[in-house]
Amino acid sequence: MNPSASGWIKKLIKELKPEKLFKDKDLEVYYRHFRDCGFIYGSNVTIVNNWIENDDFEADEICKINLVIALLIAYTNHNTSQDFYTEVVNFYNTINKKRVSFLQSIIASKDVKDQTENIINKRIQIDDNLIDKSFNYFITNALLFVDVLAFRQYLKTGTISEDYIQRYEAIIESIVLNTLNSKKEKSEYDKSLINLFEQSLRYQRDTVLLYNEAIKNVDSNLFSRYCLDLAAMATWTDATLDNEEVLFLNTLGENLNLTQHQTDEASKTIEEFYKTYRQKVPLLGSKNIVKTFYDNSTNMVFKLIKRNSKRLTKELLESKELVILLSKSTVRDLSKEEQRKVQEQLLDIFKSVPSLAIFLLPGGALLLPLVVKFIPKLLPSAFDDNRIEDEEE
Repeated sequence: MNPSASGWIKKLIKELKPEKLFKDKDLEVYYRHFRDCGFIYGSNVTIVNNWIENDDFEADEICKINLVIALLIAYTNHNTSQDFYTEVVNFYNTINKKRVSFLQSIIASKDVKDQTENIINKRIQIDDNLIDKSFNYFITNALLFVDVLAFRQYLKTGTISEDYIQRYEAIIESIVLNTLNSKKEKSEYDKSLINLFEQSLRYQRDTVLLYNEAIKNVDSNLFSRYCLDLAAMATWTDATLDNEEVLFLNTLGENLNLTQHQTDEASKTIEEFYKTYRQKVPLLGSKNIVKTFYDNSTNMVFKLIKRNSKRLTKELLESKELVILLSKSTVRDLSKEEQRKVQEQLLDIFKSVPSLAIFLLPGGALLLPLVVKFIPKLLPSAFDDNRIEDEEE
């Protein structure tokens, strides 16, 4: 089976025989296996429960396989007259009605099996040039289990909306950010990691859901376990667990109506996962996740800016307010309102330059400070009176 070639899902289903393997065994039964293989953490190191022999698959291929297996388990345990492919396509079509680009990928082929593969590819894949792939797996792909929970709900009720997934993600955001903020004294690393998480969400919001409101909206034991595991993962991103974090996790477990055993298991499992796979999951083994992110991004951003300099300069000069704000940024810090305007106007410009669409992806907004750093060199010198050219230039 080749997860990067057409027809791989059909081959996967043939090898798994899900109608026998998963019948009468719902997601709750297999949740621990999805956590052990790294799917819950967004760092897929093995195929869940080793149901398929790991034939030197890449991490993104393992992620695709695990996502399809999770969807298959949900599908197999619900009565429906539609085949698996049709249900998956209809589900993602329903939750992405507002996203034209996503829908275009679905309707690109009339074959429902091809559509399903296109959806799975698009759901987990971020352009390789963005940064090291592990960043994507660490945060964005850790939210894929929300898709699985929503798909299960869709099969139960026959309906779903993007608001359902947005609500689940808002709950996770609140809980994880509260976890990251549980330290009384936060280092610059901790603050940067909080920003990294906020910018990596698939659905951006102006305000974060209050913690108590988030807890109140957790509507199942399975979702409670998932939230706790993500919180435990957040505590281990710096490979340490201090007293404040331990206390917070215990309180969180109680608030989610989980047993002390389940709370202890969440901390123990992420610790074992960290120790076992620290070489395979760079972000779990590094205290410099944010530094690595920016280091890996700088060269890529510079190349994109340089490659699109003529088009970008033209677009910039048509936006007078943006040019003025970018010029001001070279001599002083912009206010939050000015920063917001720069971000919004830059993203609007990037929409018109195809190769810059990377900045519109989850986490792409984190690259904007790098863009602002390089763009002034494209502007007329009159806008930057204090600039001193490098000697080598």
